[in-house]
Amino acid sequence: MNYKKLLVVIDPTTEQQKALKRALLIAEKTGASVTAFLSIYDFSYEMTTMLSVDERETMRQAVVDDRTEWLTELLAKQVKSSSLAVDAKVVWHNRPFESIIYEAIEQGFDLIVKGTHEHGGLKSVIFTPTDWHLMRKAPVPVLLVKEHDWPEQGQIIAAVNVGTADEEHSSLNQKVTHTALEFARTLNGQVNLVNSYPGTPVNIAIEIPEFDPGSFNESVRNHHNDAMKTFASTHGVAPQHCFVKEGLPEDVIPAVAKEVDAELVVIGTVGRHGISAALIGNTAEHVIDMLDCDVLAVKPDGFVSPLQK
Repeated sequence: MNYKKLLVVIDPTTEQQKALKRALLIAEKTGASVTAFLSIYDFSYEMTTMLSVDERETMRQAVVDDRTEWLTELLAKQVKSSSLAVDAKVVWHNRPFESIIYEAIEQGFDLIVKGTHEHGGLKSVIFTPTDWHLMRKAPVPVLLVKEHDWPEQGQIIAAVNVGTADEEHSSLNQKVTHTALEFARTLNGQVNLVNSYPGTPVNIAIEIPEFDPGSFNESVRNHHNDAMKTFASTHGVAPQHCFVKEGLPEDVIPAVAKEVDAELVVIGTVGRHGISAALIGNTAEHVIDMLDCDVLAVKPDGFVSPLQK
């Protein structure tokens, strides 16, 4: 892995920092530096109109200092390795995702690591608005951490779309796969390639009597199988670790992840935002809700965050 600077988003509601634990594992393997980052905000401090601007700033700084002390103590407890030095940084900002992205851009971080929230006693995970914004707008990869362990010789999935002729998606396929292979080399893991393809639209079979859905499905399946063989061979992935299945990505990828007991799924996200994101969404966002393992979302080469514009 080429990650040299890791930005870990700290959850202020718990002592158990799974994102920090995951970042420390990566740092131990790669020698990367780690910064534990906490973004805080309390609107009540902005509403104290009886105080001057300086007095309000003093109050805010007191809160930041208090949380910095808490974070420093937390790091002292959880960072066991004497060879790892973890910096602590607390900022006051009313939009956590913006403060995280600005920090990543300004300080040159190349990976954001953030934990997700479990819904009560259920296994389902709640992805907060901060998660969505980071996946859509962060210019660097975002690792969303769940409870699944990262064992030695674990299974890593690269979610690809090998049947596409679109240049952007083809380039993203390469990036996703290279990233998965780098993680596999570092963690002594195994890469699995997963590709889904759509079935025959029902309305076509109904509206065109002479249309043969069976032949069409076979043709599409063969096209994706052939494309997968070529793609996998190029990247040195054995056939038994290639999965080509009919269905939607949000169904196929989690099913294969469960089948192989994956520890990590690497997926590309095009970073839609605004109306496009609201109406269409991103495949990555639909997929990760269904996964019980970590998700690494990567952007296409040349992606520019809207916060950089």
